Amino acid sequence: MSKKQKKAKEVVPEIPKKKKPKKKLYFGPEVQDAIVRYNALDRDENQAERNKIYGEEIHKAFDKLCENIINTFKFEYFDDVYIDVKHAVVAFLVMNMHKYDHTKGSKAFSYFSVVAKNYLILHNNTNYSRYKKTIDITKIDIKGKTYDSDTDEFFESLIRYFDKQIPSIFKKKKDIDIAYAIVELMKRRHEIENFNKKSLYILIREMTNVETVHITRVTNVMKKYYLKMLNEFYKIGYVKLNTRSFFS
Repeated sequence: MSKKQKKAKEVVPEIPKKKKPKKKLYFGPEVQDAIVRYNALDRDENQAERNKIYGEEIHKAFDKLCENIINTFKFEYFDDVYIDVKHAVVAFLVMNMHKYDHTKGSKAFSYFSVVAKNYLILHNNTNYSRYKKTIDITKIDIKGKTYDSDTDEFFESLIRYFDKQIPSIFKKKKDIDIAYAIVELMKRRHEIENFNKKSLYILIREMTNVETVHITRVTNVMKKYYLKMLNEFYKIGYVKLNTRSFFS
């Protein structure tokens, strides 16, 4: 075999590398086009077609967008569970879809990212302000004095009082269930590590399967009794368990 033949045999042709296909954007130009088509259709005359466009071409992108924003910015002051918050943001985007105007030059992805983020920031800040206004159950101020109310003696009296009087204080079954759930948390107070309103509301909601607004209403009523009983406790040294109502 000649030297030329040997050299030709040794040269191995290079196999061209296959280019990896570009990953498809979850919220690309095709989603923007779908939003434009959706908005162009009359709501009354073409609702079925609008629903089809949204369900097949838009919803998945909105859902992923909201998921990414919630996970990125870690909004802390929401009573609702993650999935409920995400559904609320997606619904808000749908309600405001008609406001998007592609002729102004903004990309749909950027526009709806800002809309979702602003919605979450607004509600997060509102919830935070509400939490700041709530009274810490372990520190109650009465007539300018701060008392440490987390004593076994007071709480045991408080628990016995509510155990006995809740059916007289509340008439609706839902309210009674919530009140007894709150009392149950009082009984388990030494086992609860994170003793703040947000955590307690989540526990009560899991125990009763009710919305936050109902818990707040019952809590506000019980708080009035709590303050009256605490004041009495520091005046006379005990709570009158047979008093049906402090407000009669």
